[in-house]
Amino acid sequence: MITIAPFLMTILLSVKSSDEVIHDFWAPPEEIRWDFFAQALGFIQHSIFNSAITASVSVILLAFLSSLSGYVFARIQFPGKELIYLLILALMMVPGILTLIPMFLWYKQFPFVGGNDWLGQGGHGFLNTPWVLLVHYIAGGQVLGIILCRTYIENLPQSLFDSARIDGASELQIYRSIALPLCLPVIATVSILSFVGIYNDYMWPLITIDAPNLQTFTLRVTQYSSEHAQEHGPEFASYIIGSIPLIIVFAFGMKYYVNGITKGSIKG
Repeated sequence: MITIAPFLMTILLSVKSSDEVIHDFWAPPEEIRWDFFAQALGFIQHSIFNSAITASVSVILLAFLSSLSGYVFARIQFPGKELIYLLILALMMVPGILTLIPMFLWYKQFPFVGGNDWLGQGGHGFLNTPWVLLVHYIAGGQVLGIILCRTYIENLPQSLFDSARIDGASELQIYRSIALPLCLPVIATVSILSFVGIYNDYMWPLITIDAPNLQTFTLRVTQYSSEHAQEHGPEFASYIIGSIPLIIVFAFGMKYYVNGITKGSIKG
């Protein structure tokens, strides 16, 4: 109840006039203003689409690469495997804020992209393009996914993989036919966690996206709140509308999320 109370309060405030929000904050509305939702939707609908598409594409590629890398670390022996894995683990200890400026400069000064020369000068690089979001989220979101997928695949019976190798299956075939189907619960966990994180991200789009047509929901709703500071109803309505994709994702994926996070984090 404590968790859902703020969301219910947001719904209540989204259908009240500004005077009612200010003077009768806790009281029910005298008149339910459903038109606030239409007003807010007209301002943020394109940004919701941008965020949903960015998160969906990023999650699909991120989940695939994480599961493939997790399989490699779990079932394939190669020199330096444990060292590379420890370096990946070390990335979790680095605060994201420390890499914010270097990452920004890397995307801005990438050679031969966005008008840049071979020295990365003269243009904008990946900034103000969908790639600055997609590449960043796909690359940055794999650490947790690799850890969960490796742990999960290590717990699968070794006999499954040995039988496939005896039958002449390649490593790629084993991954596609055995590891990937059995790994779906943990992939669902990685996908949900990544989708929520990408959809809610504010800082990275703020410093890399200026074009209005590429704005994500978090940028657009902040702009809407500042431009309509005296219109509290539409402001709260925009919060409700923007949270619908996340509610849908959790509603359909909660069972797999709980199952995957349990199996992917327990070894033995």
